[in-house]
Amino acid sequence: MKAYWFVFQDSNLLLEKQKDGLSYSIPYSEEPPIAIDEHSNVLNVTPMEGGESVKTYAVNHSVVTGVYEMCGLRASFYKLSNDLYLKAGKCHELLYWDKNTQYCGVCGSPMVMHTDISKRCTSCGKEVWPQLATAIIVLIHRGDEVLLVHARNFKSNFYGLVAGFVETGETLEEAVHREVMEETGIVIDNLRYFGSQPWPYPCGLMIGFNADYVSGEIHLQQEELSRGNWFTKDNLPTIPEKLSIARMILDDWLENS
Repeated sequence: MKAYWFVFQDSNLLLEKQKDGLSYSIPYSEEPPIAIDEHSNVLNVTPMEGGESVKTYAVNHSVVTGVYEMCGLRASFYKLSNDLYLKAGKCHELLYWDKNTQYCGVCGSPMVMHTDISKRCTSCGKEVWPQLATAIIVLIHRGDEVLLVHARNFKSNFYGLVAGFVETGETLEEAVHREVMEETGIVIDNLRYFGSQPWPYPCGLMIGFNADYVSGEIHLQQEELSRGNWFTKDNLPTIPEKLSIARMILDDWLENS
């Protein structure tokens, strides 16, 4: 039976160049497009919406031929259809989970696949499922201005939104208020849910909000942020790429306010 084969070498994804020489897809065939490494697991993944089977595995070498080429997962957003990009993200997360759950955290025995998204310990029976790192991200409004920040871990000069991981025992709303206070020192209210986005770098779920400024001066958390300020539509700095929910929230503000 034919399947889409999502093949990764670290965070690089195997793409198949189409006959037009310009567009790309994921290899779709009965057999894997390249040899499967001896120690690599082939994982079955939830089928595509059209019912096509999906399989994924990792290799330890890059592949470049006349038909195939490797592409970073982030960069594949601009080369693949949205449904294939999202499925690639899920496959990457499952491979990351598979690699990091080889042995039982209770007794140390080998873990084996039990279902397509769970493993079971061969000794004590402990079961595990893929874990998500849940994070909030928020655009803060003050009149016709919004607060944008530059995190120290950003690899380029763009500004983004205040964001952070949800801690054990807190609600999403509590996480938004806490992260904003910790990172900027300001008080907000009127939280409005925007949407969510899988963020497979490596296993995140981003929950987006809008909020309104109430009080306080900006005091950046120096360990996390290097710059931050209020901006209007007329003086925006470089903003995030279109693949991120940060950009989606900003685009919604730019288009609808």
